[in-house]
Amino acid sequence: MKAFSNTKVKKFLSVKLKSWSFNGIHLSRNFKFKNFVNAFSFMTAVALEAEKMDHHPEWSNIYNSVTINLNTHDANGITQLDFDLAQYIDRIFESYL
Repeated sequence: MKAFSNTKVKKFLSVKLKSWSFNGIHLSRNFKFKNFVNAFSFMTAVALEAEKMDHHPEWSNIYNSVTINLNTHDANGITQLDFDLAQYIDRIFESYL
């Protein structure tokens, strides 16, 4: 799978993933929840889909906050897998609002 250009990544973010940012390496987003249990539940739901996709995020969790970074290491950049997983993550997060 080939990595997208930075221009294409930024354009996709501006249209489809407005809550995500791009630092030239990763797609990134921070998620806030009511409590740790909700944050951990969210991470579990993401983990199940990531495993199905065989595409695993870099992430961290501190109490009610989850930070996710996406990148396709094999392609040395952002690929369609990252966009697909980010969109799925956003749909999961919506159920927590």
